[in-house]
Amino acid sequence: MVKVINLKWEKRLLTNRSARAVALDTLIRVLEKDSYSNISLNNELQKAHLSANDSNFATRIVYGTIQYKIYLEYQLHDLIKTKLKEIYLRPLLLMSAYQIIFMDKVPNRAVLNEANKLAKQFGKVNSNGFRIVNGVLRALIRRQPILPTLDNLPFYLSVRESVPEWLVEYLLKHWGAERTASILSSINEPAKNIVRVSQATNLANVISEMNQLGFNPQESTLNLNELIVSHGGISKTSLFKNGEITIQDEAASLAVQAFDFVGNEQVLDACSAPGGKTVQIAENIPQGNVIALDIHENKLHLVEQNCQRMKVSKRVTTKALDARNADQAFAAGKFDKVLVDAPCSGLGLIRRKPEIRYNKKLTDLTDLQKIQLQILDHVCSLLRSGGELVYSTCTITQEEDEDVVKIFLKKHPEFELKPFKAAKMQAPNGMLKILPDSYGSDGFFISKFVVRG
Repeated sequence: MVKVINLKWEKRLLTNRSARAVALDTLIRVLEKDSYSNISLNNELQKAHLSANDSNFATRIVYGTIQYKIYLEYQLHDLIKTKLKEIYLRPLLLMSAYQIIFMDKVPNRAVLNEANKLAKQFGKVNSNGFRIVNGVLRALIRRQPILPTLDNLPFYLSVRESVPEWLVEYLLKHWGAERTASILSSINEPAKNIVRVSQATNLANVISEMNQLGFNPQESTLNLNELIVSHGGISKTSLFKNGEITIQDEAASLAVQAFDFVGNEQVLDACSAPGGKTVQIAENIPQGNVIALDIHENKLHLVEQNCQRMKVSKRVTTKALDARNADQAFAAGKFDKVLVDAPCSGLGLIRRKPEIRYNKKLTDLTDLQKIQLQILDHVCSLLRSGGELVYSTCTITQEEDEDVVKIFLKKHPEFELKPFKAAKMQAPNGMLKILPDSYGSDGFFISKFVVRG
C-alpha cells in the first residue's frame, strides 16, 4: 500500500521550517517513502533557505541518522511500547536518538524540546505523538547506549556498525572476523573530500591556489593528480567552475588509468553517467574520440555538462543506448579501447551513500552479475585486435568482481587478463581490488582484458 502524506503536514512544511524540520521532512521521504537522501535533502534545503550553519546541522542529522539507523533502532526498540501509526514518528525518534547519542555539543534538553515541538507541528489533531516522543526520549536520555552480546557475532556487528546482518555474514565468510570489523568500522568514517586535477592544468598552480583558499590540499596515497582537501565547498570555486578540477574519488579514477593510451584512440564508455570517467578518457586522447553510452537518456545531460565544464566536449559523443545492444549499433572492431564501468550493488560507496546498505540484498549480487556479463558479452566484439577492455565496479563482492571475470574468460577464451599499472597501484594478475579500509577510499574493483596474441 502506498503511504499518503496528509495535507496538513505538507502545508506546515512550507513555513517556519527550522533545520530540524528540514531534516525530519527529508528523513520521512527517505525512510518512509524510499527517496534518495541526496536528492531529497538538496530539494528541502533549497526550499528552506537556511543559513550555512543550519544547513550543515540539518545535513549532519540526515546522514548521521541514515548511517546509524540499525544502531538507533536497537537503542529504541524496547522503549517504544505502542505502534507508531503516524508517518513522522519513527524518523523523528531516530533523528532525536542520533542527536542524543552522537552529537555531544547538542544539549539533551534542546533535543527533547525541539522533538516535542516537531511532534506537535507534524502530528495530526488530537495525536498522541507528543506523549510517545516525550516518553521514549526521556527514557533514552536516562540510560547509556546498549549493544547485544557477543554470542551472535553477525548480529552484534550488525548493530554496532549499523549494517544489515546479511552483509556482515557475507563479509565474515569472505574476509574473516578481524578484516570484517575493520571494513565495517571504516565505512562509518567520514568520506574524504577528493578532487582530481585536470591533465590540462598545472598541478602546482592548483595546489597553490587551494592553499590560498584554505583547502589545505594533500596528495593522495593512491593516485596521481588527486588531492584530498580539508573541507567541502570546492565546487563553488573558480577552479571547479573553470574545469581545472573535478570531484572524483581516488579509487574510481584508477579504472581509466588502467588503459595504456596513445592519444588518438576511438574509445567506448559503455556505462558513462554521470561522466567522470568519460571526461578522464577524453583528457587522455587529444586526437581521439570517446562515445559515451547510458541506458538513461536524462543522465546523459550530466555527462554533457561535465564534459563541457572540463573542456573536453569536442572529443565526446553521447548516445542513449543500453550497452547490451551496443553490438547492434556499432561495427565489430570499431574501438581501440572499451570501458565497462558496470552497474553494480555499489557496496563500495557506503561511506558516501549510507542508504545503500539498507536497500540491497544478497540476491542482488547474482542478479547484477547477469547484467554485467550480458554487457561484457555484447561489447567485447567491438574491440579491435590489440585493443584493451577494462571492466570495473564500485563494489567489493566476489559475485560482481572476480566471478564475473572468471565466467567471462571461460565464455570468451580469446581474451586474457593483462597486468597493468594504474597510477601508484600495480595489478600483476590483471585484477585490482581496493577495500574501503585499505586507503580510506571507495571500495573498487578493476580488471583489464586483451585479445590473446
